[in-house]
Amino acid sequence: MDLILLLFVIFLIIGPLAGYQYYGNRRVGPGQQPQELYGPSPYGGVAQGGYAPAGAYQQAQPITAEAFNASKAALGDDITTYGTELRDLDLDVVGRELDAAANDDYTRALDAYDGAKATLDRAQSAQDLTRVAQILEEGRFSVASVKARVHGQPLPQRRPPCFFDPAHGPSVEDVIWAPAGGAARKVPACARDAQRVKLGADPSIRMVGFGGQMQPYWENQAYVPYAQGYYSRYGMDPTMRSLAQSAIVFGGLGLLFGMFGD
Repeated sequence: MDLILLLFVIFLIIGPLAGYQYYGNRRVGPGQQPQELYGPSPYGGVAQGGYAPAGAYQQAQPITAEAFNASKAALGDDITTYGTELRDLDLDVVGRELDAAANDDYTRALDAYDGAKATLDRAQSAQDLTRVAQILEEGRFSVASVKARVHGQPLPQRRPPCFFDPAHGPSVEDVIWAPAGGAARKVPACARDAQRVKLGADPSIRMVGFGGQMQPYWENQAYVPYAQGYYSRYGMDPTMRSLAQSAIVFGGLGLLFGMFGD
């Protein structure tokens, strides 16, 4: 009887842990669609710029196969855009002799394209999609660094990507902006969008398709992996934390930035 009781207790303890491990690390096989995928804790160490690792601020969020495909399509578009940026970067460096630092940045920028594309091609989980966005965020910072070096300008600060469209690259300042029907909040913006907002014009917002309609990327939980990859490393950035804590003002934004904690 004691042995039976002991086995029963072991089953009660190990069973739930084994189930959690299975669903937390599940990958889909060839020809299968991901049914329920969980977000990552992507950074193992302290990120550049003094920000703490993203895993300290985010929790796993289940997403459906439809959401997985939506984020994947958005990242595919971003990779295409990034390829165009690299071709433009070639014009900045052609005929110039790059020093060691500029050459390192340039190599990282080029490697980011191949890395993002390869990771997206084999993506089978939300964590894979988040990693693609991380690679693109790193690549765009490298692009900005190369441009600054070859033109003799100050190196860019390590800031969150432009809130209006992370494909715009690193933000250069925070601006006060309010969505339609919402309260004004401070958001990170690239130079062009910052100028638009200051002039009273609409920023260039990244619109994505989901459920038969176009909407800003931050308004739908389908783009959680997309947003996590671009912004999760900036969980300690004051502006990003303020956005997360007041996310209800921005509707779906709360779902995207819940990774930063309370």
